[in-house]
Amino acid sequence: MARGPAGVVLLTDRWQARRSLAEVVAGAVAGGVRWVVLREKDLPRAERAALAAELRAILAEAGGALVVAGPDPLGGDAVHLPAAGPYPPPRLGLVGRSCHDRAELARLTTEDYATLSPVYPTSTKPGYGPPLHPDGLRELIRHSPAPVLALGGVRSPEQVAACVGAGAAGVSVLGAIMRADDPTGVAATLDAAFRSAVSPQPPTSTREEER
Repeated sequence: MARGPAGVVLLTDRWQARRSLAEVVAGAVAGGVRWVVLREKDLPRAERAALAAELRAILAEAGGALVVAGPDPLGGDAVHLPAAGPYPPPRLGLVGRSCHDRAELARLTTEDYATLSPVYPTSTKPGYGPPLHPDGLRELIRHSPAPVLALGGVRSPEQVAACVGAGAAGVSVLGAIMRADDPTGVAATLDAAFRSAVSPQPPTSTREEER
């Protein structure tokens, strides 16, 4: 497992899921997802901790990892913090932070990775200004001291490729997988797009070209 999240990273939202979170996560893992960020901050801590344990077990079977949104790792060692704090970040095995502009990137210290959003139009990231699009993402990545995940409105293989082309280490996906009738198929399609973007295949030469 890499030091920080990469590839297709799934963010949970049980209100958008077509089935239980465990089923959606298991389907996404079957499609290649190895990193999941547990949100569900409205749940009581005990329920959220039980859900975290269930999802960790699913991911562990595939060599994946669960990151918990917020400063409480719920029995694990990986958290994803909001831009507002806490500062300095806690000392844990893995710490990420949400960022939206250069000022927030400049506050990063020991975080292992950051998300930048919204890259594309999305209803789940209101209040953070217009979408960055790949050009804006590329510009902000130039100023980030940590690897960046592109977040917000990523739904298609073309968008995944554009984010990787802008320098993102991966893409964070919520609605495209949570709302999917076939989470495995959607995850596999996006994962294949990521793998193709980071390792483009050279064109095959024909016999005539080899002569």
